[in-house]
Amino acid sequence: MSTRFDFQISATGGAARTGTIRMMRGEIRTPAFMPVGTAATVKGMKPEAVRAAGADIILGNTYHLMLRPGAERMAKLGGLHTFMNWDRPILTDSGGYQVMSLSDLNKLTEEGVEFRSHLDGSKHMLTPERSMEIQRLLGSDIVMAFDECPRADRPLSEIEASMEMSMRWAKRSRDAFDAGGEHAERAALFGIQQGALDEGLRQRSADALREIGFDGYAIGGLAVGEGQEAMFATLDFAPAQLPEDAPRYLMGVGKPDDLVGAVERGVDMFDCVLPTRSGRNGQAFTWNGPMNLRNARFAEDTGPLDDRCACPTCATYSRAYLHHLIKSGEMLGAMLLTEHNIGFYQQLMAAMRAAIADDRFAAFAREFRSTYLKQA
Repeated sequence: MSTRFDFQISATGGAARTGTIRMMRGEIRTPAFMPVGTAATVKGMKPEAVRAAGADIILGNTYHLMLRPGAERMAKLGGLHTFMNWDRPILTDSGGYQVMSLSDLNKLTEEGVEFRSHLDGSKHMLTPERSMEIQRLLGSDIVMAFDECPRADRPLSEIEASMEMSMRWAKRSRDAFDAGGEHAERAALFGIQQGALDEGLRQRSADALREIGFDGYAIGGLAVGEGQEAMFATLDFAPAQLPEDAPRYLMGVGKPDDLVGAVERGVDMFDCVLPTRSGRNGQAFTWNGPMNLRNARFAEDTGPLDDRCACPTCATYSRAYLHHLIKSGEMLGAMLLTEHNIGFYQQLMAAMRAAIADDRFAAFAREFRSTYLKQA
């Protein structure tokens, strides 16, 4: 495949859309959920199992990979795809969110962020230019612009100043990405809309990003503690502020019902650690709602985890066995629930794509909520 980046919408249902992103390493069916491979691994799963579950693309984390094993070392080892044995598209975040949330933040300036590593306390500087360089060294297919992600409960004046700086950083990211030589000729760059919950600030951010020009556009600054109602209220206007002919990516979201509600509002791409993190903690997502396998009521339940699920875990193992593994602290329990959760998320995305294509998405969403939220 020789296409650098192309996005085509094939069907719509209200604001919901389904389509295809075409890139050199393969096609991405949208709406798409990207399993998170923070440290060059989707925790608890082999890459071939992630692909078999239906994932077209995964996410890697710039902050974590720049600290360990290091971007320059990664490049020497052939890049992230070779390193982790994943031959399909990879999106890398810019590192900005993790710098703000995980690090001992030292100084935030117009230049960038000086911070100390959460691993060993070493001092680092991350700027838009360095973020683009790291993502180039990793060999990312979809590169994210460098931004700051403020919490929605910060004063509006601070959110406005942060958004304006993020837009200046977006322009610097664009310039640095374009100077990336061969990598820029085969990768894509996404800008990130900011503005917290404020419609006016988000419109100004969207206008600035349009003027710079990106291959796709992310909706940042949500899923940071504001709650689903506030998130959906923002998504009632934020996606429509972005270009209609480009993918819209809601960063860090979320629960299955979050995904359905966001697709209803025009979002095309998602990522979240929830399916893997929940799997490690004994929680499974099913068509009938989330299920805590630690619960004693599953100790003698010989039924499958979810009789509507086609994943290997549901086809092979009983709830009683999974309960036993989780209660015993066996790593296999976490692996099997993770495989199920990743599979369930991909089945949910496939079901939404099919419903949009068949012009029945509104009915699908109603039916999903009637069963999933009843027990959530």
